[in-house]
Amino acid sequence: MLTTENFLQQLEEICPHFSDRKFLLAVSGGADSMVLLHLFQTAGLNFQVAHVNYKLRAEDSNLDQKTVEDFCKKNHIPFHLYQVSEKDKKPQNSIQNWARDLRYGFFRKIQEKENLDFLVTAHHLNDQLETFLINLSKASGIRGLTGIPANENQILRPLLPFSKDEIYAFAETHEIEFREDLSNQKSDYLRNKIRNEIRPKLLETNAHFLRNFAKSLDYLNQIKDFADEKVQETTRELLVEKENGIFIDKPEFLNQHYFVQFEILRTFGFDKEKQINKILEAENGKTFHSGTYTLFADRNQFVLKKSSEVNSDDSTEEISLEVIENTVVIPPNHSTSEDSSFEWFFDAEKLCFPLKLRKKKPGDTFYPIGMIGKKKISKFFRDEKLPIFAQQEIWLLCDANDDVLGIVPFRQDRRFSAEENSAKTIKVKR
Repeated sequence: MLTTENFLQQLEEICPHFSDRKFLLAVSGGADSMVLLHLFQTAGLNFQVAHVNYKLRAEDSNLDQKTVEDFCKKNHIPFHLYQVSEKDKKPQNSIQNWARDLRYGFFRKIQEKENLDFLVTAHHLNDQLETFLINLSKASGIRGLTGIPANENQILRPLLPFSKDEIYAFAETHEIEFREDLSNQKSDYLRNKIRNEIRPKLLETNAHFLRNFAKSLDYLNQIKDFADEKVQETTRELLVEKENGIFIDKPEFLNQHYFVQFEILRTFGFDKEKQINKILEAENGKTFHSGTYTLFADRNQFVLKKSSEVNSDDSTEEISLEVIENTVVIPPNHSTSEDSSFEWFFDAEKLCFPLKLRKKKPGDTFYPIGMIGKKKISKFFRDEKLPIFAQQEIWLLCDANDDVLGIVPFRQDRRFSAEENSAKTIKVKR
């Protein structure tokens, strides 16, 4: 049963010390949000109100605005209004998504400007049921089936434990004025279809259906919390974070349950089943991208790095090198091997100056000294069992014609090496 006392108890549960906080209430003028407004006003909390007039229902939209605005004026509550205009460009479809993005963008601007701690919405138990059914139809997994969170990203939903009937009863008892959105009676959207056609039939099956559903939702949330805790434990065991990336023990990771694998990869933006299956079956050297991370499959590990920090094969960065007294010194920060001291000797007549350092490009080849024929740089890296990220940090020594003279500090190209009869020799060292 919805009472002021029960409401405040729920608010304290999801927002401890709420009396010290400042809130922004999203109020549409419907029964749910007007009851929420009344409860905050009665409790004497520090809050402001925001309303969006979408201009979608002609005069009804203006009357909704007037209902909210009049209440705020009467009770001296700061009121913020956004009226949709032609500049907002209503789409032909996806009106609901457009409206949601618009109002939440408006709410966030107010919160930032007014320094308000939380946004509060009037979602209730019936909304939970509708969301559950929508997510059930989308195969969204346990996260979708646990419903709308009561406190998430600075958004509070203190009416979630209470049904629509309880809200109506509270409004009637306290003579709270509100307006009905008649467009909700149309079943043109999935949520409205569930609300108008499916939900009533479910409620008819059991007088305690909603309460039992709330208990089931609580059980699901407990299971989700337990699973999250176990996944976090496994994550701490498998992941090692270093300066040059995040490393996952590949054999141990592949031994985990698929649910654990999925949840770990999901935290890095890999949340599509098809892509995750490809990652799990990936050969050495394969690369995968999410919106924020790049994942490399090595022999014994998966390596993750923020996409913004990953060097691409077509890097145009070049470092010019100067020849001083027939010697070129490679700067110490442009060699990746721990024991990177080396000396290479080149026939100056075979070179086109100036010399330079650059990163690998697609298709790069060279003729490694001590080997027969030419070899792709990428194949050399694989044969040397170089970790993916180490490969990206390696520099190539090249001349002005962009011919590869050597892979620093691993192997020199034999085509340009000095011989006994070379008139002039250039030494490259580290």
